[in-house]
Amino acid sequence: MALAFSVKVVLGSIAFAIFWVLAVFPAVPFLPVGRTAGSLLGAVLMVLFRVVTPDQAYAAIDLPILGLLFGTMVVSVYLERADIFKYLGKLLSWKSKGAKDLICRICLISAISSAVFTNDTTCVILTEFVLKIARQHNLPPHPFLLALASSANIGSAATPIGNPQNLVIAVQSKISFGDFLIGILPAMLVGVLVNVLLLLCMYWRLLSAQKDEEDATGEVVAEDDVISHRFSPATMSHFPSLNSQEWNSRLESMNENLSTRWKRRFWKFCVYFVTVGMLISLLMGLNMSWTAITAALALVVLDFEDARPCLEKVSYMLLIFFCGMFITVEGFNKTGIPSSLWDLMEPYAKINHVSGIAVLAIVILVLSNLASNVPTVLLLGGRVAASAAAISASDGKKAWLILAWVSTVAGNLSLLGSAANLIVCEQARRTPHLAYTLSFWKHIKFGVPSTLIVTAIGLTLIR
Repeated sequence: MALAFSVKVVLGSIAFAIFWVLAVFPAVPFLPVGRTAGSLLGAVLMVLFRVVTPDQAYAAIDLPILGLLFGTMVVSVYLERADIFKYLGKLLSWKSKGAKDLICRICLISAISSAVFTNDTTCVILTEFVLKIARQHNLPPHPFLLALASSANIGSAATPIGNPQNLVIAVQSKISFGDFLIGILPAMLVGVLVNVLLLLCMYWRLLSAQKDEEDATGEVVAEDDVISHRFSPATMSHFPSLNSQEWNSRLESMNENLSTRWKRRFWKFCVYFVTVGMLISLLMGLNMSWTAITAALALVVLDFEDARPCLEKVSYMLLIFFCGMFITVEGFNKTGIPSSLWDLMEPYAKINHVSGIAVLAIVILVLSNLASNVPTVLLLGGRVAASAAAISASDGKKAWLILAWVSTVAGNLSLLGSAANLIVCEQARRTPHLAYTLSFWKHIKFGVPSTLIVTAIGLTLIR
């Protein structure tokens, strides 16, 4: 696309620049309105500046992506209610054999959970568990928090539902869930293993320091778990004398509790069954957006209660952010600037050569940290795939998978690289009685080598 006439280029660039600043620095002093409002502001400016028409703005909003995002968020809410994340948290400390074992468990559980439940959800739920485990074992928290955040990002690269940019790629490329998984899974598995080795090498001495023997064998149990399982054997074995009416009342109460417990177990089974059914349907190649929405509504119906409390937990701010971002990126594309820049870079970024893959990966890595990964995917996706498809159809598919892998792992480069990193940092800082601040420098000290090595190794495994 040639550059549009100069006024549209300037005004569109200004609108995109405002969006970029507020997306990367949501609390910027001169306009601290946040990412969501910044996204809407960018979209409105694109229309007011006549870079896009109102009809083009509406058409730019990708409903299948929003539907898939909404459906997976609702399913995650019900899985949380069904205690799936509590069980994952218990797995972290079950029969633990020391600090190095904990690092391995955190990386593995975080990666697998993120591939199924998204990296952001995994980090929201598991950060407090990880912090409690580190504190109870009298260990420094930051290696474990880094293990959680970095492995969540790497693991989320394996599936279309692992993170928002993969949702965009899956919908735009029309790559099936199964093909996406097969294409990136080897890179993800090796990437997690390499990430574990890097963590162990970098923090070996810290994790090998002498600790309290009693702490080394402890198991983290949340307060609500302790309360819910509290009972008194003495009371159970020595009943006072009761008349028949009191006995009947006691038996009715026990029957009600037993009935409630079985209903709860059956409901949990239904939640897990629907979730597994959703994953199988996705693997079979059914429409991803409608599959996720159908699973979400099935859980709403099976719950047989007012769905408002669960639906209120959906991040509508994220959905609105995506709407604004779609319009803003569409407007920036119409200025012709992205196309012109890609025309300059395309001859050096052919994916049928190792040097071309390296150049493309560096561009994606830099843009993902400067402009965030989702806008990078929206700006580059179609161009990279079209360029690769001109070589061969299989190269077109490979280009999308490379974009998914690099834009996701790029999030590990710095603390600001992905929302998952910021979630871990904020959750750790706000955890009652266990607060810990993961600094920018502690993150980047591990993030830079991990990102570069994991990205490079993974690129050789993507097929």
